[in-house]
Amino acid sequence: MAKIVIIEDEEDIRELVLYSLKSNQLEGLGFASGQEFFKADLAEGEIDLILLDVMLPDEDGLQILAKLRSDHRYEDLPIIMLTARSSEMDKVKALDLGADDYVVKPFGILELISRINARLRRSKSNDLLVFNEITIDQSRYEVKVNNQLIELPNKEYELLLYLMKNQNLLVSRDSLLLKIWGYDYEGESRTLDIHISNLRKNLGDYAGYIQTVRGQGFKLGSKNA
Repeated sequence: MAKIVIIEDEEDIRELVLYSLKSNQLEGLGFASGQEFFKADLAEGEIDLILLDVMLPDEDGLQILAKLRSDHRYEDLPIIMLTARSSEMDKVKALDLGADDYVVKPFGILELISRINARLRRSKSNDLLVFNEITIDQSRYEVKVNNQLIELPNKEYELLLYLMKNQNLLVSRDSLLLKIWGYDYEGESRTLDIHISNLRKNLGDYAGYIQTVRGQGFKLGSKNA
């Protein structure tokens, strides 16, 4: 069952949406503010989509949207904005910040459910990443190498996932440290080298796909000779 988060300070709207989600075989979780949501610290994989109000008491939805898109746990998560603002510029600003859709209040609940289901279908179709013999099923958190399932620790999975999303592109060391360990990570970059080494070991005969670009970063590309 898909899990939907709604961040909405108006209790009546929040409860109506949660009730409607349940009636449509969707699991909902409500928060009255962005602060409440971030305090819950939901793990990656626990959410399938976020409904985000623009007018919120602590910080507005656009600020929260920017935070979500800068966090690797939520950067690809479908986010639908809920707002009373209907101007074209408001919509453009939200979409430019990374929103997937924009629903103006008052909205019809059937239309909202339809938009949610459409985004979930689109997201599901993008769950499978393939690079030659390596496949990641993001919905199942499964990695297969030459059709064989392999187990990866969390950080190695995240490293491979990020490299797969940027296959054939150079990814800088700073970008990897930022995306995988976060803004506040204070460890030495040697930690990155250790995890890359362990990831290569887990990939076995296909370790060569992860190329080191000395002094710059790494790239998932054709195997080294």
